[in-house]
Amino acid sequence: MVKRGMIIIAQVASKPDQRPTVFRHEAEVSTIVEGQVPKKEVQTRFEADYNEGAMMETINLTHNFLIAMPGMTDPNFLGSLTYICDHSEQGALGVVVNRPIDLDLSTLFEQIGLTLPERLHDNIVYFGGPVQTERGFVLHTPPLTFSSTLAVNDAVSLTTSKDVLEAVSQDAGPEKFMVSLGYAGWGAGQLEDEIKQNAWLSVAADPQVIFDLSPEARLPAAMKLLGIDFASLSEEAGHA
Repeated sequence: MVKRGMIIIAQVASKPDQRPTVFRHEAEVSTIVEGQVPKKEVQTRFEADYNEGAMMETINLTHNFLIAMPGMTDPNFLGSLTYICDHSEQGALGVVVNRPIDLDLSTLFEQIGLTLPERLHDNIVYFGGPVQTERGFVLHTPPLTFSSTLAVNDAVSLTTSKDVLEAVSQDAGPEKFMVSLGYAGWGAGQLEDEIKQNAWLSVAADPQVIFDLSPEARLPAAMKLLGIDFASLSEEAGHA
């Protein structure tokens, strides 16, 4: 990432004790007749079969959602939906998109010496992940680019430089955006290993889930992209 002019918000969020390995980005389920197979076994088979198939089809999860499975033990990602901005042989970088923190956008702007258009005062800030929680990461819609912008694709960009917030302050920023503190990082092969261990489900991302839905609606919406009811999955995990 370009360091000059990057978004720094000091002492806004404390750094979690547990962190994933830091990767610094440079640049059908078949119908089962109830009673034939124990529900827990059905769930386990689905997780393993789905993820094995997904990994065989592609190893690049850029512009995918990661859905934390109910058995996730890391509190940083329990119940989380993460958008993967970059994935390569070197590792992966993503932003959690469904975990708002106790900080509104207007307060954040005050802390960095910027004013915020009144229509945006109710916007909230998100926990983006446990790495560099003092630093801002802005997911937004193109076509605008800034000093440090990663164009994920033609629908989503990630910017880490302060000039994106300056543009928002002048009411000249991206049409849709989400501000988060911190990011999620994985080292080489780490994310692939976690998926094989059924820590995550993955699905091609829909930007509308990020930019047009409330935080609490995003995870269920991502599950619907897979044709799965997350509430049912969570319930079965709770009875395991």
